[in-house]
Amino acid sequence: MSGRFVPSLPAGVWLAAVLLNSVLCDPALAQNHAAAQNPSRERSVDSPLLDRDAALKFSMAAVDTTPADRRFTNQDNQAVALSRYRGKPLLVNFIYTSCYHTCPTMTSHIKDVLKIARDAVGADTFAIVSIGFDYAADSPGRMRYFAEQRKVDFAAEHWDFLSGDPTAIAGIARDLGFQFVSSPNGFDHLAQTTLIDADGKVYRQIYGADFQPPALVEPLKELVFGIDPQANDMRNWLNGIKLFCTIYDPAANRYYFDYSIFIMIAIGVACLSWMAYFVIRSWRETSRAS
Repeated sequence: MSGRFVPSLPAGVWLAAVLLNSVLCDPALAQNHAAAQNPSRERSVDSPLLDRDAALKFSMAAVDTTPADRRFTNQDNQAVALSRYRGKPLLVNFIYTSCYHTCPTMTSHIKDVLKIARDAVGADTFAIVSIGFDYAADSPGRMRYFAEQRKVDFAAEHWDFLSGDPTAIAGIARDLGFQFVSSPNGFDHLAQTTLIDADGKVYRQIYGADFQPPALVEPLKELVFGIDPQANDMRNWLNGIKLFCTIYDPAANRYYFDYSIFIMIAIGVACLSWMAYFVIRSWRETSRAS
């Protein structure tokens, strides 16, 4: 009988060979396996697809600018305009729902930092939106699912997850200095959170998926407790005290109100009063003697 000689091998060996061949010959499977072994490669800002220095420069150029009033759709499938969030500070970060590492990590970290921020400045003093920049996939339903997987309480946390059409996404990304490029594993982009003031102007850029809480809370304190020219003097005085006396404790990972400044002020006033009393008493005794 003619034909090619096929060595007799155990069935388990043949099965292993077939599986190995399918992985080695399928670039997509091999690529996914490599990404799983090295998650940091997924959205690395050092990727040749994204110029890190140029992206940072573009991002910083957005500070002190006012983004256009663009329209989006929230997780409840309701149309919302960016101007809806005017009147209090707004945090904006960009995600895409098919991201399996950086975006979920960043969202969970922001959720933890927001708890610290609310303890420091108040629960109702600011809002946050996460914008899905993969407009072809990040529908309101997928944005809601992504948020619910991270146990986001939309109402209590004043947090919306927004979808947009290509024009809205390209526009808000440009306005806020956010760059992203398609890559074999999804998208390359900076892990960026933008802080916008109550008037709609970009106030600060915060970078990293696991930034330290003060990087967000300190500029937020400046906006919430800053001097308001329309407020009365007492309110400004109280806000000034809160701004400088709310201190971050890295050991406890929370902010607390430092009362020691009042003790120091009281001691200072007591010392000055005692010195004034001593000087006046000495002056009077000298005057009587003369």
